Amino acid sequence: MEVLKGIPVSPGVVIGPAFVLDDAPLRVRRRTIGHDRIREEVARLDEALDGARAELEEMRTSAKKDFGAEAAQVFAFHLGLLSDPSLTDPMRRRIEQEGVSASYAASSGFQVFAQRLSALDDAAFRTKVDDVWDLDRRVVSRLIGERASRIDQLDEASIVVASDLTPSMALRLHDANVLGFATDTGGLTSHTAIVARALGLPAVVGLQCGANAVEDGDLMIIDGDRGVVIIHPDEDTLNQHRARIEQLREVRVSLEEEGAEAPSITRDGERIEIHGNVEFPDEINAILRHGGEGVGLFRTEFLFLRKGGEPTEDEQYDAYVDCITRLKGKPLTIRTLDLGADKPAPGEQAVRERNPALGCRSIRRSLQRLGPFTRQLRSVLRASATGPVRLMFPLITNTLEIRQARMVMRDVMEDLEEERVAFDRDLPVGMMVETPAAAITASLFAREVDFFSIGTNDLVQYTLAVDRTNERVANLYTAAHPAVLRLIKDVIRAGRRRGISVSICGEAAGQIDFTMLLIGLGLRTVSVSPALIPRVKRIVRRVDIKQCERLARKVGSFDSERQVAAYLRDQTRTVIPEVFDGRSVE
Repeated sequence: MEVLKGIPVSPGVVIGPAFVLDDAPLRVRRRTIGHDRIREEVARLDEALDGARAELEEMRTSAKKDFGAEAAQVFAFHLGLLSDPSLTDPMRRRIEQEGVSASYAASSGFQVFAQRLSALDDAAFRTKVDDVWDLDRRVVSRLIGERASRIDQLDEASIVVASDLTPSMALRLHDANVLGFATDTGGLTSHTAIVARALGLPAVVGLQCGANAVEDGDLMIIDGDRGVVIIHPDEDTLNQHRARIEQLREVRVSLEEEGAEAPSITRDGERIEIHGNVEFPDEINAILRHGGEGVGLFRTEFLFLRKGGEPTEDEQYDAYVDCITRLKGKPLTIRTLDLGADKPAPGEQAVRERNPALGCRSIRRSLQRLGPFTRQLRSVLRASATGPVRLMFPLITNTLEIRQARMVMRDVMEDLEEERVAFDRDLPVGMMVETPAAAITASLFAREVDFFSIGTNDLVQYTLAVDRTNERVANLYTAAHPAVLRLIKDVIRAGRRRGISVSICGEAAGQIDFTMLLIGLGLRTVSVSPALIPRVKRIVRRVDIKQCERLARKVGSFDSERQVAAYLRDQTRTVIPEVFDGRSVE
């Protein structure tokens, strides 16, 4: 039996066989083929090269249309290289003369070419090595099949284990036969963690060596409450965790029996609105089932990641209308694209930044790519004619950004009016508060928008200078830090003074340890993963405002995040002990 410790990111316990996704397919082994298959393998190589060229041509055309000729030029090297006989002819000869597979011939050919570029004295050529590896993945993956496609072939409920899951791979979990997952990398607010919570899948990340410690079919346990993965558990351990699963089932049934009809009101009569965060329209069913009062955050970038490119305006419109229809009059808050950083845009692998978290992401990316931004705004505005919609912009750091975004939106409105297309002319417009800059100057932004939504995922990252996806510094990433709490308090105060609503939609909102504190700081609206709504609602119904305000004042006197976290955990445990029973409190 082997026990691995990681970062708990999605609660629950599961037992099942392992299904390993790792980088092995791209480390192509030398494999010989029969003489009768040489012509077939050469044809496969040519087909893969042609397919990669066609894909790149389509990306270049799209880039030129949306961003101009200069942006499209980034694909010139890729296309030129794939058409260069000095690269492709040796691949074909290797198949014909050595009788190796097309995948090995391509992989070794790219490797040789990359080594040649690395050895050159010209720095300009040496910088192209990463582009060669990008082409290697693009071509070889066509020959061996994308690793993520293995998930679609799951014929038995399994636990996915991987070094990492890209956003597109994580999205495949939505429709796959997956019990839970564990990854070597990632943090509490990485895209994989967010998807896991959205899907209600127990998950542990940041294991560092999990993918190498397990093989397909190995029996394993994931404890998403404790952050523990157990490989080859003995019988006693299995029995303990089976009992834990039954205990969690009873808690879940108890929470569900409390029912969607139970109001989210404190003991002294204060209403706390609980909304849900979603990536997919069908998650709204879970929000309504648990008594949620709307969607507080629709992460629209997952529409792009799932498709592998930009959806058309009509496809986006259909998705938003689907959400509105499911909500039956409850509000839908749509966040514009938050691509970049840990969610790279599909088809933009060639664009690399030294520090993506501080680079061209979110609203910055949208304002530089007005074509896709305009199409998204058109689809949102068109959908607003069918039901209550609110729009918010991510990662706003200065007033110029919000004014530019609103100016683009006004231009879109004028176009729709000329086309006689219906939309809500009074559509509420808000912004995410995700940086210290936005939090500190919240009083200025309160004059520009109709509402604030505090995104604690990035706010913690930028305040504490801690990469939220890096497992090596995960112990430093916490919303309990006094600096973060002070910024949250300041934003709430600025919103109240200006008379605009303030909510919180970051992952901290769904951590039940924080519920009483947030209420005590003055928040009356939170937005969480759908599966967490019953837990948050139960706490709300068991506390009163004065109790929460006393807790907030006490927390305000602490000078370390450890003190804050320990106190919040102890106080929450007295309110909802059934959720903590059996949970590690270390």
